[in-house]
Amino acid sequence: MATVYRATDIRTGRQVAIKLPHLEMEGDQVFFERFQREQEIGKHFDHPGVMKVIADDHRSKNYMVMEWAEGKLLRQILSEEKKLSPERAGKIALGICQALAYIHNHGIVHRDLKPEHVMVDAQDHTKLVDFGLAGQTGARRITFAKLSQVVSSPEYISPEQVKGKRGDARSDLYAVGVMLYEMVTGRAPFHGPDAFAIMNDRLLSNPIPPREIDPSISPQLQEVIYRALEREPQYRYASAHDFAFDLEHLDQVGVAERPELKNWKKPRTAATRKILAYAAMILVPFLIFGLLLLFARR
Repeated sequence: MATVYRATDIRTGRQVAIKLPHLEMEGDQVFFERFQREQEIGKHFDHPGVMKVIADDHRSKNYMVMEWAEGKLLRQILSEEKKLSPERAGKIALGICQALAYIHNHGIVHRDLKPEHVMVDAQDHTKLVDFGLAGQTGARRITFAKLSQVVSSPEYISPEQVKGKRGDARSDLYAVGVMLYEMVTGRAPFHGPDAFAIMNDRLLSNPIPPREIDPSISPQLQEVIYRALEREPQYRYASAHDFAFDLEHLDQVGVAERPELKNWKKPRTAATRKILAYAAMILVPFLIFGLLLLFARR
């Protein structure tokens, strides 16, 4: 939807990044709202783990100026290296949690965390980018941009969002748990032939325990991952600060006797699939009606 250029600010001499929308996107109302949201939110952040937007109200074209950050996207790192050592993965996840603690304390939820939106430098310091779907805590409406993004990024969507509920800060923590699982195992915890199958898989199945894939992963780190991946938000970490504390103090993490460590191979029953199919048939008309009502109000 946009191209990012490296440039020099002629007023200060510093390197910056300029995000310039493609011409065909400038007239798209959904994209425009997302672009404006990212710009407005970014101007108020001042944290080393969050991409800073440089305010400038005097411009002749719709573009965004951001700080220049050296490094690679986490997705590129995973594509090149497949999986990371538990120590390195823990450090990256810790940096993400520290940045999340900052934005959550400022009433902002990212809502679109995934490896494509995490920049990692040569020292494994992280920086969150792309706040186009971010929202303020307690905001009421969900935009169509959010709905479309849910469909296109199924691996990192929390179970409550899959069920159509509004995500909050704990949904961001769930996404970090998915990324941490992916970093240490080299694979996503839930799978399927399409987006809806992947989202359905997280509602029904338990992922392969990380230590089954790589025994070098400590029981404590595995426990941290499971706490982040709890299906019910109230059982997850209460805050990014708590998540970060456990990552920093793995030796203090108590390991629970989890049924998920034993029954992850348990297949789905035919009865369960039938019930879910009927439930889906019942919910589809309500979903369509809700979308029509939403667009009518907009």
